[in-house]
Amino acid sequence: MSAELISILVLVVVFVIATTRSINMGALAFAAAFAVGELAADLDADGIFAGFPGDLFVVLVGVTYLFAIARANGTTDWLVHASIRLVRGRIALIPWVMFVITGALTAIGAVSPAAVAIVAPIALSFAARYAISPLLMGAMVVHGAQGGGFSPISIYGSIVNGIVEREDLPGNEVALFLASLIANVIIAGIVFVLFGGLKLSGRDMDEESKSAAEEDDSRLDPAKIATLAALVALVVAVLGFDLDAGLSSITLAVILSAFWPESSRRAVGEIAWPTVLLICGVLTYVGVLEEMGTIKWAGEGVSDIGVPLLAALLLCYIGAIISAFASSVGIMGALIPLAVPFLAQGEIGAVGMIAALAVSATVVDVSPFSTNGALVLAAAPDVDRERFFRQLMVYGGIVVAVVPAAVWLVLVVPGFG
Repeated sequence: MSAELISILVLVVVFVIATTRSINMGALAFAAAFAVGELAADLDADGIFAGFPGDLFVVLVGVTYLFAIARANGTTDWLVHASIRLVRGRIALIPWVMFVITGALTAIGAVSPAAVAIVAPIALSFAARYAISPLLMGAMVVHGAQGGGFSPISIYGSIVNGIVEREDLPGNEVALFLASLIANVIIAGIVFVLFGGLKLSGRDMDEESKSAAEEDDSRLDPAKIATLAALVALVVAVLGFDLDAGLSSITLAVILSAFWPESSRRAVGEIAWPTVLLICGVLTYVGVLEEMGTIKWAGEGVSDIGVPLLAALLLCYIGAIISAFASSVGIMGALIPLAVPFLAQGEIGAVGMIAALAVSATVVDVSPFSTNGALVLAAAPDVDRERFFRQLMVYGGIVVAVVPAAVWLVLVVPGFG
């Protein structure tokens, strides 16, 4: 049995144990990375830790730290009430407002995780206060980010269009953007219907929020004003100056803690440490898979298939499955070149295939193992995190199972022949 196949089977075992026993999947994944890396891949500790997502660790810690402070001093409550006033009490519009905000941020150039890091804590705080499904709200935020993610001036769009140009493939920037936007709007609409969005329109938001809006903790005070300024500074730092979201968040949190230590002291304990362990462990194992060539091995096996349509479908699924655990941009950068050989034959339309790969590799970011899904999981207050994690994992699994086939059928099959 090859080392690559062993590494895949071990990953399956990790999932089975984690879902049947009360063991943090990240801890299991760290143990698996050590065992597979040392015994099957002949990697030393440096090779194993090469896949540790240090940047994501800092993002998860920094963002949850900053917003734990915002919750502790009542700033998130104030933002919730401000959102209510913005939509004039119509609670059913809030998930769509979050969808549009994150979509607009990514469309104008924000990195998708940065947009989710900014919007998700506010959206999930609102969901907790008004008994909206956190899965509904989290999915709307992530799908909104991906909906705007392939505009011609966006990060994802620029990367994919650059790869297409470098590989000398025919491309269409507008088609790529619209394919992602339409796919995510449709999915968001389905999620909105299935997870209680329609029921929200029947609730009298004004009556529910009237007394809460007058509570003392929703009034502005110096701590709240400073925290709001910190959140604005985070947006400016990330979007305007391209600074790291995690480091910026930690810096701002430390500054707030220095001035208001009482309300900030318990915030460190509210950092989503189990989520940090979970995500970092799994992504470290994925890094081992990349280091030992398992991902490349799987991709090359698919590209050698002699049936172009089947190869195209399998590439969409590989992109979706791997991207659910790893960098969407990195996966797109690897998949598009792998598709070049049979795209060059002219039997598969390049524009449709590239759009299908792009959508498949990004729409699955609702997975709790992806950066966006992890941010949603970490940002949700007052939830059973294990239950919410399972919900995100099941939902992510459904997206992985359904969406690649759907976009292949719509975008690839009509261009065959």
